Amino acid sequence: MTDDMAAHLRVPAGPVDLTAIETDAAPGFDGDKADGQAALAGMGEELSDLQERLWAERTVGSERRVLLVLQGMDTSGKGGVLRHTIGLVDPQGVRITSFKAPTEEEKRHDFLWRIEKGLPEAGYVGVFDRSHYEDVLIARVRGFADADEIERRYGAINDFETRLVDEGFSIIKCMLHISAEEQKARLAERLANPEKHWKYNPGDLDERALWPAYREAYEIALERTSTDVAPWHVVPSDKKWFRNLAVGQLLLDTLRGLDLQWPAADFDVTAETERLAAEDPVQ
Repeated sequence: MTDDMAAHLRVPAGPVDLTAIETDAAPGFDGDKADGQAALAGMGEELSDLQERLWAERTVGSERRVLLVLQGMDTSGKGGVLRHTIGLVDPQGVRITSFKAPTEEEKRHDFLWRIEKGLPEAGYVGVFDRSHYEDVLIARVRGFADADEIERRYGAINDFETRLVDEGFSIIKCMLHISAEEQKARLAERLANPEKHWKYNPGDLDERALWPAYREAYEIALERTSTDVAPWHVVPSDKKWFRNLAVGQLLLDTLRGLDLQWPAADFDVTAETERLAAEDPVQ
């Protein structure tokens, strides 16, 4: 890394123009694919150590936790991030929640009701594979909510995330930014390989036909909900290896910033060591 990855990826204040942000770039990194893969692998030990510290702190009452929000068009690589980046840490301390179309029960509640139920507990790294942002993205594009309700939701999301931060959450929001051309290539790859047919959804082409509308919906959401406490990061994702590396670096930087400490023993270590040494051999 050349310097602060977040500074390269954070959405600036003001209107957002996704067409002006490259999808095939690697901002903040000077190496090639092999270098990027090696750099990601090199993060594993420190990521694992910091995550274990986060997990350990919960045993002494810490409320701190991390929430990684992954949003992006179909094929942008949310699953790839889960496998290659989140896969570097101990799964016992990870909670992954995937938000599909809301159920009938969920529709009877406010849109944030099901999101609250999916939040990670203290000590966890939680990952949202899609999230509450679906309710201002697909809901806007498909007309699942009227304009006044969509407008209300932007404010509700900001209030919700501010509250979470006050309660001990560190929020990392990543928009996985791919080009329409790269999405087409990835869809074609799925169709050409019988082993990937299970990943293909004919509905993806219906959503693809609405690409300009989705781009506009993302631009508005990024502008309206990138805040000081929960900023958005646009991650160029045509290069899968850079996508995985960038999210890994954002997670690592966030964990480093928490200054996580191993809990001090609440017992006499010397006395317990002597007791163990004097113990009769187990028969």
